[in-house]
Amino acid sequence: MAVQRSVDKWKMKKWLSIYAPQVFNGVEIGEMPANDEKSAIGRNITVSMDALTHNPSHAYSNVVLKVVDVNGGAAHTRLVLIEELYSYIRSLIRRYRSVADSVLQATTSDNVSVVLKMFAVTKSRTAHTKLIGIRKEMNEMAASFAGEHTANEVIAAVIDGKLQASMQARLHHITQINKVEIRKLEIAG
Repeated sequence: MAVQRSVDKWKMKKWLSIYAPQVFNGVEIGEMPANDEKSAIGRNITVSMDALTHNPSHAYSNVVLKVVDVNGGAAHTRLVLIEELYSYIRSLIRRYRSVADSVLQATTSDNVSVVLKMFAVTKSRTAHTKLIGIRKEMNEMAASFAGEHTANEVIAAVIDGKLQASMQARLHHITQINKVEIRKLEIAG
């Protein structure tokens, strides 16, 4: 009886270098194995944002990237999602505070659909009518900001915290705001 030899499928795989989108300056994230270049397209990769920006204050956020193009040994990605960790969100919401949540689907000036999931935490318990006003103004600000800027500018403003800071400054006339955060930013595509 003859002995059959099989080829180790793991040794046949190619290693592809993964590169972040231009929003993160196209830095190399790491490597991934693939049978061929076409099988890598469409894969999602989750990375901590501080690994991309080299900023330790971004350690509480995760980024999901999707492989859209493979050239040679380089896999290029696009941004799909920015999400804050549950533990960070939980650390902001404590007793004797109120929270105003909001979900908004908006279109940027370059016709990219984005979904912003935002929340504002007040410094003390707040009346329900004030929470409704906070939610309404957050939606208005986010919709106008997204309509006036491109998708890359919206992403950069969320990463830098400029959008959240401007919302917090504008909402201060309703009640004292402890923190405004965008817990999730989804980019359609």
